[in-house]
Amino acid sequence: MNATDPTARGSVSASNPTRDGSGEASLNAQAASTEASSPLPDGATDWLVWQWVDSAFPTGGFAHSAGLEAAWQLGEIDGRRGLGAFLEASLQQAGPAGLPFVMAAHRQPSDLPMLDLRCDAWLTNHVANRASRLQGRALWTAVERAFLPAAGSAPAPGHLAPVFGAMLARLGVGADRAASLFLFQHLRSLLSAAVRLGVVGPLEAQRLQHRLGPLGQSIAHRFREASLDDLAQTAPLLDLWQGAQDRLYSRLFQS
Repeated sequence: MNATDPTARGSVSASNPTRDGSGEASLNAQAASTEASSPLPDGATDWLVWQWVDSAFPTGGFAHSAGLEAAWQLGEIDGRRGLGAFLEASLQQAGPAGLPFVMAAHRQPSDLPMLDLRCDAWLTNHVANRASRLQGRALWTAVERAFLPAAGSAPAPGHLAPVFGAMLARLGVGADRAASLFLFQHLRSLLSAAVRLGVVGPLEAQRLQHRLGPLGQSIAHRFREASLDDLAQTAPLLDLWQGAQDRLYSRLFQS
């Protein structure tokens, strides 16, 4: 789906992500602030990660279903079995479609402005692009308020994957854990959406999360050294279903 985003994101090509240089200086200043990270006391990283993944941490993810709601309403998910297949395909796609940005930003936070614009060009689906920007800015704000008061305002466009990696690097969280956290939160958000849509109950959702955990970890391990050259789209139907979100007659989620 290549529809125009009504929120009017900037036009940027993948080959020339800095076509519009406006605001680049401020983005570079914001990214530079993520370069230095103070070492955390022993055990502090665990507590930080637990707070990060807590459902009370306001990252905005609960307003999005990553295409699950549209697929459910369109009859593409046949109960629990169909949900399991959807979750597996979504995890398989989140690896090559998201982790290259996460890991690149984690390795070099100063590249955040460039990576952010490349991510904007990569997400041609207007619903996915909008959801990524909203969640990325919400995450930046939450981390800035809770952990890094000197981080400043969120970058623009502020996509989730590069912001996720850059902020975890600044907080001293390692690369392996950053990759696992990204996929864990992706899966958890999907299962939360499934429960609220009535696809499954909360206990069945927990069973599915436990069953898919090893798959998520194997994907995280496979892409922990990923670069932008590894970007790939593995589940085009998920992309098509998510693109239909704005045309649903009634909906709970923004994406």
